[in-house]
Amino acid sequence: MTFKPHGRHLIGGSWMSSQDRFQSSPAHGDAHSFSVGTVDLVDQAVELAEKAFGSFSLSSRQSRADLLIAIAEEIDARGDDITAIGSSETGLPEARLQGERGRTTGQLRLFAQHILDGDYLDRRHDKALPDRQPAPRPELYMMQRPIGPVAVFGASNFPLAFSVAGGDTAAALAAGCPVVVKGHSAHPGTSEIVAEAIHAAIARCDVDPGIFSLIQGGRRDVGTALVQHPLIKAVGFTGSLAGGRALFDLCAARPEPIPFFGELGSVNPMFLLPSAMAERATDLAKGWAGSLTMGAGQFCTNPGIAFVVEGPDADTFCDEAANALRDVGPQAMLTEGIASAYRSGTDAMANASNVDGLMQTEAAPRYASPNLFSTTAKEFLANEALGEEVFGPLGLVVRVSDIEEMLTCARHLQGQLTCTLHMSNADHEVARVLLPVLERKAGRILANGFPTGVEVSDTMVHGGPYPASTNFGATSVGTLSIRRFLRPICYQNIPSDILPDDVTA
Repeated sequence: MTFKPHGRHLIGGSWMSSQDRFQSSPAHGDAHSFSVGTVDLVDQAVELAEKAFGSFSLSSRQSRADLLIAIAEEIDARGDDITAIGSSETGLPEARLQGERGRTTGQLRLFAQHILDGDYLDRRHDKALPDRQPAPRPELYMMQRPIGPVAVFGASNFPLAFSVAGGDTAAALAAGCPVVVKGHSAHPGTSEIVAEAIHAAIARCDVDPGIFSLIQGGRRDVGTALVQHPLIKAVGFTGSLAGGRALFDLCAARPEPIPFFGELGSVNPMFLLPSAMAERATDLAKGWAGSLTMGAGQFCTNPGIAFVVEGPDADTFCDEAANALRDVGPQAMLTEGIASAYRSGTDAMANASNVDGLMQTEAAPRYASPNLFSTTAKEFLANEALGEEVFGPLGLVVRVSDIEEMLTCARHLQGQLTCTLHMSNADHEVARVLLPVLERKAGRILANGFPTGVEVSDTMVHGGPYPASTNFGATSVGTLSIRRFLRPICYQNIPSDILPDDVTA
């Protein structure tokens, strides 16, 4: 690795240091020293973002598309170093990080094309009707416009695709909104090198450098100051339910409340219907084990709960899932804190009443091994904790007595990012009854697949009812996510020569 972090913040085009420092805590390799974020740096970054908003919000779609493509190119130019520092800090395999980098640059290029197409502007026009009775109608134009500076919080589990240049940043820049990123302290070196790529792209494209800042983590007051700054107009966040809810409450309590687009937590339940189980219980168990342990279970779409109808097929499914999970060795987790929380969650599950341990393992600090439990629908409905996310490779099988009890469990669920139906043709009648229930519970519903792996596209929805996200009408993945950072403006009888260029284009 040729990249050596310098440990500074990027504030509107200038690399700056603060007095206090913190040490990274890599899974392997050397630790590095980084400047701690401060409230003063937040203020400087947001003031520069507000100043840059004037020109950036009026920039052409072509110029913003050029910027997004340039960021993607600069990230790719640093690809080997990004992989090396990212793997060192997070413990993620190089292949996973290379794939995530491809997703990150791919979504930047996707947003570039999306804004060039122009459909996201949702342009509308009502012609003037001066002779209409009993009252004339004015000429009306409507178009989506950027909202102002946006705060983005880097995610621990996706150091590229949901962090400094991830989907929130790509969507906001595409919309014409400057971005202030709070980097995640789990991967500060990765954040720094990606910020360098954005900095280089901004210089290439001759854009106001105030459109982007990176403030490294280290203290909670940085996040608090960022979401409470009066010039910040929206927040994008991916992280824990507790942390996200605290920031959400701060946004709501501001003198001017702002939207907080938080993607928080989900157990992504699967419903395994009877005919599918009769046909392929073993294959379903093996597929679930693979999805459950992918990336040490540290995906927000990790399918943590499987609902099955009691009987021999359920027994086969449980046995085969346990066998498959036994073949999975310990995996490094993103941080020691996440590993500790996983162990606590596993212990709580093991000690819960009427929960059976089907396969239990232990691992060294910062590592996790899979664990599998089972319980009854009655116990699941009585114990709210069994429906809460344990971040890591933990699976829970809920045995229901019949389809009616499965429906009761589905109605009992909190909001989810995904729900999955495993079915055969003979299960369609049951699936037809389940589907409207699941529509009210999740943003994405799958058939005969596993939710780990999120396509970045026009149709993807990565969000859902609370606590999966704090805004059920939004998505943090796909081109629809740009709408979080836009608002509709109606122009009434405004002379055409002073209207924004895109209104009548």
